[in-house]
Amino acid sequence: MTGIYGFLFQVYPYVCLTVFLLGSLLRFDRDQYTWKSDSSQMLRAGLLRWGSNLFHFGILFLFFGHLVGLFTPHAVYGGFMTAGTKQMLAVVAGGIAGAICFVGLSMLLYRRVFDPRIRLTSHPTDIAILLVLWVQLVIGMITLPFSYRHADGSVMLILADWAQRIVTLRPVDATVLASLPWPYLIHIVFGMTIFLLFPFSRLVHVWSGFATVTFLFRPHQIVRSRRLNVPAGHNKPRQPGAGV
Repeated sequence: MTGIYGFLFQVYPYVCLTVFLLGSLLRFDRDQYTWKSDSSQMLRAGLLRWGSNLFHFGILFLFFGHLVGLFTPHAVYGGFMTAGTKQMLAVVAGGIAGAICFVGLSMLLYRRVFDPRIRLTSHPTDIAILLVLWVQLVIGMITLPFSYRHADGSVMLILADWAQRIVTLRPVDATVLASLPWPYLIHIVFGMTIFLLFPFSRLVHVWSGFATVTFLFRPHQIVRSRRLNVPAGHNKPRQPGAGV
């Protein structure tokens, strides 16, 4: 079992992150026409409106919550917050966001599987990635009672130390992770697997979502209308209070 834990928590993360980065780059370079979310709103918008909004709100909160929670060194927040307080904050906030995300994702998955029109136009990877996300979310919510029992924050510190060692290329002791309850271990493996599948699914549109921040810093665009055969003086914007 030691060899399995060593592969899953020392080697597998780097395999997934390498495929995630290089695969995304290659897909953007070679298949830009497939770089999209493939929205099915035109086919049926019923459950999509609620499901998509709930899912995206929940998943973005969970993503940034994991990002801050795992990669913020204890020394940064240790002066004003204990590890136990941070863990309980993560349990409460993560539980609420997870429930919202679960409702939205379940609606999207139900729509994708049981709506004949949507199912007919869906690629197998569309359903597969929704299932993987759904299972990952369920396992994440199963970890909440375990986190509540370890209110001292010890589990959170172990997970944060592992994540920070992975991204900083430092040695990882897989036996420490092996001592954690099973939901945490499966949650980590499924999380890394999502990064592995990322370049081969519609999830690549997440990159474009983050890239929209650049619109805040691009130069202003001047748009001029071109009106042909319009009498002089009639091509100006209508003034407030002017007659019809």
